Amino acid sequence: MQARIRVVVAKPGLDGHDRGAKVIARALRDAGMEVIYTGLHQTPEQIVETAIQEDADGIGLSVLSGAHMTLFRRVLELLAERDASDIVVFGGGIIPDDDITELQSLGVAGLFTPGASLESIVEWVRANVAAPVA
Repeated sequence: MQARIRVVVAKPGLDGHDRGAKVIARALRDAGMEVIYTGLHQTPEQIVETAIQEDADGIGLSVLSGAHMTLFRRVLELLAERDASDIVVFGGGIIPDDDITELQSLGVAGLFTPGASLESIVEWVRANVAAPVA
């Protein structure tokens, strides 16, 4: 039997706009996933610690501040340092196309920009963030 997918949804950095993150968290929850929403102004260290403590399968970052390269990179580095690179990192926000390519090469598994449908995000998470077999 498949366990429910556990996802940490986080707003790293100084960005104070969290409506999109809350909408995504609700959509994932409505789709039957367990969602831990960390709230605003989280550091990469806090996000990774939460994901490890909560035994999360994925981390979804919402970044609208323009600091996406630094924040995604740091989360990936911390996961590697903590031997937790099996936690799938994905996210969204205002991210230029050139940066999307670079973020994917760093290990960000999926990126969603404005206009992505909730259905496409939910389906992507179901297909790419595997919950452990119970």
